[in-house]
Amino acid sequence: MQKSWTTNAEAIGWVLLSTGIFSLIFASGKFAGDSASVMQINFLRMVGGFAGLAVVVMVLGARQGVRLSSYRSSRAWIHFIRTAFGVTGAVLAVRSQADMPMVDATSLSMLYVVFVLVLGMVFFRERIGRRQSYGIVLCCLGAVVVMASRGAFKQFDRAYLLPASFAVGAALLFAFEGLLIKHLAGYERPMVLLLHVNVFGLLLLTVPAWLSWKPLPLGDMLIYMALGPLGVFAQYCTIRGYSMADISIVGPVDYSWLIFASLIGFFFFGEVPTWAVAGGAALIAAGGIVLATVKPAREKQPTLEFQ
Repeated sequence: MQKSWTTNAEAIGWVLLSTGIFSLIFASGKFAGDSASVMQINFLRMVGGFAGLAVVVMVLGARQGVRLSSYRSSRAWIHFIRTAFGVTGAVLAVRSQADMPMVDATSLSMLYVVFVLVLGMVFFRERIGRRQSYGIVLCCLGAVVVMASRGAFKQFDRAYLLPASFAVGAALLFAFEGLLIKHLAGYERPMVLLLHVNVFGLLLLTVPAWLSWKPLPLGDMLIYMALGPLGVFAQYCTIRGYSMADISIVGPVDYSWLIFASLIGFFFFGEVPTWAVAGGAALIAAGGIVLATVKPAREKQPTLEFQ
């Protein structure tokens, strides 16, 4: 088996794992209903994530003599911008889904893949070959089939213009966040990226969470905080995947979110997927397999160390 296959396949595997975990985390708002605000849930997740990372830092410091100062980055402002893009994009995405049909908002948010491919070509000079184009087209077709089967854009209301712009804005911000993750993954260790995004995320979410805070039982708070370490691991998976392959390879894999969302809907909310959803999922899977077999333009070196 050629190394080009294993490199891209492993990168896609990491991003798939990340997408699956984040799909479950993002569904926490639906699980919570009106009992907790979105800002509150995300803030508690950041608290849990930071607590988990703090434990890892202390363990590494005790066992390997790693100093806290070693995690300080000279690119802190880039980490802050990356975090701001992610947090703001999440807020816009949630707001758009609240003010327009969810299926339409999700469809517009999926423009992230298009944006990230363009940004990859502009900033990283990535080139898309014929085989790669086939994989991207298959993923896009699969996404279109899934969203069309769920009734996307069957009606239009002028009141949807503003929330639709929020959804497109979220997609663009997520694409720039992906670009910065790709950039930082080439210079920083995973632990440095994880610590900075969690610290800056806490700072950015503190006031919005406080303003929208709702009383919660201690058990619910602990559950939301437990999402933190899970989210940290998902972020690590994203960093690994983006450090091993071009954005044009791993970017389209995010369409698998539609597959994970359908699975979550089926197992937890009794939403039975249609044959069209199954067919679209098959197209996305086929596109992922094609992308995994694309020979990389240059060999990527994965970031192996966690500390």
